Amino acid sequence: MNYRPDRVAPADAFWGEGLLAVDPGSAADIHVFAAYGPDDIPSIRADFRRDPSRHQVMVHAEAPVEHLVVAGDSGMHGALARWAEHFAGRAQVGTLRSAPTLWCSWYHYSTSVSQADIDENLQAIDDLGLDIDVVQIDDGYQDGIGDWLALSDRFTSLPDIVGRIKDRGHRAGIWVAPFLVGHDSVLFREHPDWVVRGADAGTGWDQRLAALDATADGAETYLREVFGFFRHIGIDFLKLDFLYAGALAGSRADPGASGIEAYHRGMRIIREAAGTDTYVLGCGAPMLPSVGLVDAMRVGPDIAPYVDSPDGDQSQPSQAAAARCGRERAWQHGRFWVNDPDCLLAGSGMSEREQWAAHVECYGGLRGSSDRLRNLDDWGLAATRRLVRPVTLAPFVATGR
Repeated sequence: MNYRPDRVAPADAFWGEGLLAVDPGSAADIHVFAAYGPDDIPSIRADFRRDPSRHQVMVHAEAPVEHLVVAGDSGMHGALARWAEHFAGRAQVGTLRSAPTLWCSWYHYSTSVSQADIDENLQAIDDLGLDIDVVQIDDGYQDGIGDWLALSDRFTSLPDIVGRIKDRGHRAGIWVAPFLVGHDSVLFREHPDWVVRGADAGTGWDQRLAALDATADGAETYLREVFGFFRHIGIDFLKLDFLYAGALAGSRADPGASGIEAYHRGMRIIREAAGTDTYVLGCGAPMLPSVGLVDAMRVGPDIAPYVDSPDGDQSQPSQAAAARCGRERAWQHGRFWVNDPDCLLAGSGMSEREQWAAHVECYGGLRGSSDRLRNLDDWGLAATRRLVRPVTLAPFVATGR
């Protein structure tokens, strides 16, 4: 999920896209080097040098950056929080909205989710008396990546299932990867001119992936059709995933546009089509360019039933990586958006589930469940009842070093 695949951090340097902070320790001042706003995100690098008389950190940026010096007693999180308040003001972040509680189909059912699975858990929410507002259909309802209005053979009608969700007093949500186009999709086959030429969005779903150029006339119309349809049938919660693809390259329609400019335009198209009341959760997104564009943001990789990633890659699903990112990005909560640490997994198959539940309780601004609800044992059901509930939205406050 790298929207700048041509920029690889060297092994012997610290590297940040738009943000890098240096804490010398021993209560010395903390230095924050950062982008001025969400439209231009320079790469910033720090090299550590030793000589017999002193140690030095040399900071280099590819473009002018803001340099904020904060008293050391604030701690790193306090310094970043102070900077974030300035950045949010420049990004014109409005009044943040508290996140709804939700049930998400992803972690138990993955891409094999069916309409019957949604119905089962919708009934379980009521039978178990859970305080869940949004029932969110995740990846697997669609026929192809990019073919968002064509259903898999496990779903018969989105309007019908959305209607049943709403009839039971819940809100309806859906997962979309709006800027990904699978090479096997009808969209790619019929509209190759809608994808960014030369932009490799990686692989997934057993196929190569392309990046949608949201500024192309046909692609913009298609995005408005998709999200206008979702709005028409009553969907008012969007989980927008793999958003990095929207910033992979500049616009074909406007060759002078940067990837970030194309991404901003695409996100604004989606928000206009979805309606101002729709709650938007960003995932797999370029972080600083997304400030002011989403209501909530996933701040780490996917959670997983195991603690450590098998290959040690901290960007891959695991409990350790998700928890680490949630802690280290806590200062963003209540300033940029509502932080989403990822769903509570409280089933007996979750390794060290007590520790993950404690993390969600401490850092979860958005509270969601993604278990098959009728499978929960007594501990899992009690944890879900206790933690998947509305929480007050307030900026994260650091406690110093």
